Amino acid sequence: MTSVEPRNRVGERSRPGILTDRAIRRAIGTGELRVDPFDAALVRPAALSLRLGHEAFTLVTSGPVDVADRSTHPELVAKEPDGHGRLSVEPGEVVLAPTLEKIGLSGNLAGLVDGTSDYARLGISVVLCGQVSPGFGHETGAVLTLEIVNHLRHPVLLYPGARICNLMLFASTGSERPYGAMPHNYSSDHAVVASRLADHVRYQ
Repeated sequence: MTSVEPRNRVGERSRPGILTDRAIRRAIGTGELRVDPFDAALVRPAALSLRLGHEAFTLVTSGPVDVADRSTHPELVAKEPDGHGRLSVEPGEVVLAPTLEKIGLSGNLAGLVDGTSDYARLGISVVLCGQVSPGFGHETGAVLTLEIVNHLRHPVLLYPGARICNLMLFASTGSERPYGAMPHNYSSDHAVVASRLADHVRYQ
């Protein structure tokens, strides 16, 4: 008698693997994946594109940064769009901006975020922490905070609401402790927040 592998709630076989477009849509339908607002046009063959939110902050320092001393951390200074609604990123500037979408992953999903080749070919890197842990934003959804850096010698103008990065999703065997249960996490953030590193790094 032939055995059949059990399936998990996202509809894929229980062993881990990348979610393709059909599995992404299925996960949204079952609630395993929360995307708000959701645009079906952002579903790619093996990823979900995310858009640039409408707020942005530049990191401004006044001296050396001690990661254990919150008083030395960079200040988040809001960046206003220009007269055409564009976000100007200056050469060498580090900008933090949220995704337009709020994301929620069940404990059976994990993700990786990466910038797109379109932006990389224009000298723009979109990074921060590529990993999105199981359980991130599962209760209410949360934005992903992106670090945007301009490596060119002139400003680059970005358009809020436009596609800015991709979220690749993986089916997993489930985590024992979801990300939202960990201390000092960013799982309920609805806007960009400052680093919480000082909460768990102490002076020696």
